[in-house]
Amino acid sequence: MIHLSGLDATFLYMETPETPMHVGGLNIYELPAGYQGDFLDNLREHIAQRMHLAPVFGRKLVNMPFELANPIWVADDDVDLEYHIRSTVLPKPGNRAQLDKLVGRLHSSLLDRSRPLWEFYVIEGLETPADATPGTRHVAFYSKVHHAAVDGEAGVALAQAIMDISPLPRHVRPAPRRPSLSSDNFGIAELTLGGLKNSAIQTLKLAKTLPTLLRAGLQMLKPAAREAGAQGGTGALAVEKAGWFAPKTPINVSITNQRVFSSFSIPMAELKHISKGNGVTLNDVVMAICSGGLRHYLADLNCKPKQPLLAGVPVSLREDGNTEMNTQASMMRISLASNVKDPLERLQAIRTASAAAKAMTASVKSVLPTDFPSLGAPWLLGGMASLFGRSKIANTMPPIANVAISNVPGPKIALYMAGAKMLTYYPVSIVMHSLGLNVTVQSYNGSLDWGLIACRKAMPDLPELAKYMQAAHQELLKLTPIGVPVPALKLVESKATPAPASAPSKLRKKVKGVAKRV
Repeated sequence: MIHLSGLDATFLYMETPETPMHVGGLNIYELPAGYQGDFLDNLREHIAQRMHLAPVFGRKLVNMPFELANPIWVADDDVDLEYHIRSTVLPKPGNRAQLDKLVGRLHSSLLDRSRPLWEFYVIEGLETPADATPGTRHVAFYSKVHHAAVDGEAGVALAQAIMDISPLPRHVRPAPRRPSLSSDNFGIAELTLGGLKNSAIQTLKLAKTLPTLLRAGLQMLKPAAREAGAQGGTGALAVEKAGWFAPKTPINVSITNQRVFSSFSIPMAELKHISKGNGVTLNDVVMAICSGGLRHYLADLNCKPKQPLLAGVPVSLREDGNTEMNTQASMMRISLASNVKDPLERLQAIRTASAAAKAMTASVKSVLPTDFPSLGAPWLLGGMASLFGRSKIANTMPPIANVAISNVPGPKIALYMAGAKMLTYYPVSIVMHSLGLNVTVQSYNGSLDWGLIACRKAMPDLPELAKYMQAAHQELLKLTPIGVPVPALKLVESKATPAPASAPSKLRKKVKGVAKRV
């Protein structure tokens, strides 16, 4: 009996028609010159031969009696690939703006929980750019999978199961013959007993770690200034002004179920130049680009917060090599130093805030759980999520963060699927009440692909923000010094909850480990 973890189940319980909890991606593929056959049919056959490589393809959820515990995963022996893999056609001329609008609409609808929690769409009618290889044709591919089944890194592992490193698909061994499925046909009494037993085990685990967990949670919500040493200059002041809550903006409101999506790409070489030239990490550059874009976007709305905007940044809790198809992540808050006018000073302020947040996360990472008791959770969390949305409290209360920003490492080489070459890897993520904008980036084959998803009511002009972010990148690129040494950043350990190993060398090792996975 495979129970959904507490963290995975939370994405189910918090899901409402206004807040779908699936993640996805938009890819553009290049069909080779002289491509024969129908790509949709070829893709269905391709996926059918590899479904056993990723459990998410062939399993569905079964609820526990009276929802006493989290649902369990069971095998679905009747997966309808014609339902899960569909096709649609863009109207002429089939440009990128039309594609992004379509993805926003597709991402707005809930997944059917009676089936395996995934859907793929082949999008035809996409115009082929003038600089494309002669004779080739472009098609788009949109995917969505429920966050209860995968997180960002598990999504990369899922992609690797169906992708190849050459146009000729690799040989995949057929699925082994499964034993009798009678083990998946649980009775009511068996489900009830199993659910209560699982809840009891998780309750005991939680009771042992609760004091440490509460201290860790309090520490993670503290302002960044409590975790960093003053560096001097305007950048340090920006960190000092960060508060318990983020400033209120027009994008931090109650949302509807309608989504708007925008995408663009930036060469990795340019981002690495900014990173090395300023002595910061690639993640710092990503957040600085977001900060610069949001400064201009909010100024157009006559919104100029005196406090810096705060980003909610997911942190992977996975051990190295773990590719399980579930969610293993937490979140830290980082100041975007949006109240600093100079772009390079802003970047250094983000560097300071980011390093402090990573140091804090390293000290509490080991006690953050991904599983916890679920008795009554479906009623309690579901009711709270529904009440929070209907009451419109998010329109008045200060947000915990202004924007969610994620950076998912991806493959460094070109990938292929069903003989077609993948050109882009734009992520499509989740927005919630009070957090109406999500920016997720994915590295792929020498490029960093950006996927912006937002509530259409809160940000109907999302493409404008995408333009401002690209302009912020160009600004940093022009201002980046060449060959100028940058002083090393000194961290101050958190005083709220000491790190398990207080030696500075061990703390630095933990920070490096977190940085690799953020």
